[in-house]
Amino acid sequence: METTCSHYYNIVCKISSLTGMWPYLKPKTKVLRIALLTVILLTILIPQIKDLTRHLFCAWKELNSSEEYEIMKSYATNSRRFSLIYSVYCFAAIFIFMSMSLIPYALDIVLPLNESRPILPPYRGYYFVDEREYFFQILWHAIVAWEIVIAGIIAHDCLFVTYVEHVCSMFAITGFHYEHLFHECKKKMELMSSINRDDTYSKKVAFLVRKHRKALEYAQLLEDTFTVPFAVQMLIVTVGMSITLLQITQETSDILEATRYVFYVIGQLIHLFFLSFEGQRLIDHSLEIRDKMYSSFWYKASMKLQKLVMMVMMKSLQPSFLSAGKIYIFSLQSFTMILQTSMSYFTVLATFQ
Repeated sequence: METTCSHYYNIVCKISSLTGMWPYLKPKTKVLRIALLTVILLTILIPQIKDLTRHLFCAWKELNSSEEYEIMKSYATNSRRFSLIYSVYCFAAIFIFMSMSLIPYALDIVLPLNESRPILPPYRGYYFVDEREYFFQILWHAIVAWEIVIAGIIAHDCLFVTYVEHVCSMFAITGFHYEHLFHECKKKMELMSSINRDDTYSKKVAFLVRKHRKALEYAQLLEDTFTVPFAVQMLIVTVGMSITLLQITQETSDILEATRYVFYVIGQLIHLFFLSFEGQRLIDHSLEIRDKMYSSFWYKASMKLQKLVMMVMMKSLQPSFLSAGKIYIFSLQSFTMILQTSMSYFTVLATFQ
């Protein structure tokens, strides 16, 4: 019987053992395989993250005017503000979520019953000990462990937002120069010959085209770096949210447990909204290049320059975007779509109850 049973699970066992996730592996073997898997993942991601960060610091050294500095500073301030608020929110949310397990103990003191209320574990798991006797040890272990896990997620998301805000600042600086490209006073234009004026503007346009290309390349590098991690994340969020909604409907008798599930769903929605909002900002900033150029005095330039400007405007018709696995594009419109998908999965799962 045991041989027959193991036949159906041997594939899962082998894959889990290979990645160090099988619970019955020897501790040393488990640690070694998890460490090896982590190192392999880091060797893939670290060079790309390093390249993104290097470009970020180099961009500050290439600023040529106070206007560029102010634009860059405003976007850097946005990323710093987000990192601070998001970090405080995530750490506080985990602590509050786990601390809700103390509510039955508090109620036993404030509104005691004839018997102790059932304990509310921090999360579903089995510690191989008496949960009531070692409740506080389990609680503090859960808080510390999940705060460490959430620190990694915070670092990932804050890096992502910092890079997105930086590439938005690159588009904003390029758009600022395009908008003021032909803003020359009439007297100065009359003093310059048409040949000299075209030559000056051609050099400026060529310089801005290079800056625009750098912004596009940075946006593409950002997309290539985060698209696979976000694909896994979006799959987990969609399925997890559907299952959580199903659990909420099943926990109607336990208000406290249902409330925790509701808070979890709200947290996932906030997290997804932040990512979608940043993706929408990148799309908007990449498209604003065209609007900035259109707002300039391009019609005062020569025919040769107008054709060059038109080519740049045509390139700006294609927005830069961030995606999850090249399928889900982060935007506010896609945010509503993922909500509809989660609700659809929830409805399907609910029909089996």
